[in-house]
Amino acid sequence: MATADPRRVLDTFDREAMLEVAQQLIRIPSFKTEETEVARYIAGLLEHRGYEVQLQEVEPGRFQTVATLRGTGGGKSLMLNGHIDIDPLALNWKRDPWTPSVEGDRLYGGGIRNMKAGVASLMEAAECIRRSGISLKGDLVLAFVVGELQGGVGTTYLCEHGPLTDMAVVPEPFGADNVVTVSAGVVELAVHTIGNSRHISRMEEAVDAIEMMLLAIPAIKAVRFTHTPRADLPALPRVNVGTIIGGRGRDYDLRGPNFVSDFCTVIVDVRYLPGMTSTSVRADITAALDRLKSGNPDFRYEIEMPPPPKHKVFSMVMEPFDLPKDEYILQCLLRQYRTITGREPQAVGTVLPYSYTGDDTCHLWKAGVPCVLYGPGGGSESATIPDESSSISDMEQVARVLALTALDVCNLDS
Repeated sequence: MATADPRRVLDTFDREAMLEVAQQLIRIPSFKTEETEVARYIAGLLEHRGYEVQLQEVEPGRFQTVATLRGTGGGKSLMLNGHIDIDPLALNWKRDPWTPSVEGDRLYGGGIRNMKAGVASLMEAAECIRRSGISLKGDLVLAFVVGELQGGVGTTYLCEHGPLTDMAVVPEPFGADNVVTVSAGVVELAVHTIGNSRHISRMEEAVDAIEMMLLAIPAIKAVRFTHTPRADLPALPRVNVGTIIGGRGRDYDLRGPNFVSDFCTVIVDVRYLPGMTSTSVRADITAALDRLKSGNPDFRYEIEMPPPPKHKVFSMVMEPFDLPKDEYILQCLLRQYRTITGREPQAVGTVLPYSYTGDDTCHLWKAGVPCVLYGPGGGSESATIPDESSSISDMEQVARVLALTALDVCNLDS
């Protein structure tokens, strides 16, 4: 059995193998609800390399992959958890998003930043250990989950059905010099206004649901949420009305512009502070709309939280996450960061704007798994701009830090 020498692990790092995996992931589109092909690719690859692999059917016909590098026994276990669903593509790409390209230190392709670069990095971290021949005492679990962009569908399934581990790292695209331990809560709601439809020839008798929504939107944006401010999260809570559709009937039939709309919907996204809850967010929005209703007898509304599945948005809530600073996984990752880089991280804890986002750490933490956010980025740009890219040097640094973190955690006595 090989000794647990960190140098032995780092010497097996294979940049080209990591990039080949990342490029293959780019070639397979995997928008939310459409991740199964990528899950099967990862399962086949890691099964061939000797991992214990299972495909979990999260929903009928929708699979995610869990691969385990089994320990010899008696050690702590670690999960490296990366989501395989990707954001919608922005307009104005100059490259084919499904044809990966390397230019200098950047790898371009659809979904690479959020978060196929992180997925490739965590896989290479595990491969460094496997190639080294070192046997870990505890299990190293790689979770390639679906539906993080729906509020954590896949990780919630994992928390309910297993396997769970003693600790976890989630490589969200926040940059290889940032270690993030604070995330906003995220909840999405469908707010509907309800009118009475009439033909244009009798429109004076109608109540226009779209006009009612034009009253509701300013009220929603002006909500004063019940909260205690935090200096490190000055822009929270915040609310965005991101989607609107109106028409005739609850399916928004658009074939009748000669009729006044009787059903209009907005999808609202709220980011909120630790100490707040999704229940309090809904109550505050309801109170604002009730005040509007009290002054307008024609105003009727409904709230659905989460929104109906047909909208393919968040189907569950991400409550706020704030990891205690004394958790072993945080201190371990910081030690390995210093070992790899020879310096302190640029930022630790709340890192803006990244801490204004939600992620799967909230579900793992609720299930009793301390976890930290550490993954490749390569710039402050959004993942949804055209010609999305990630820094290759970030990917390499993250893979090395995660490999040593796994070596440390999985050789702790349980």
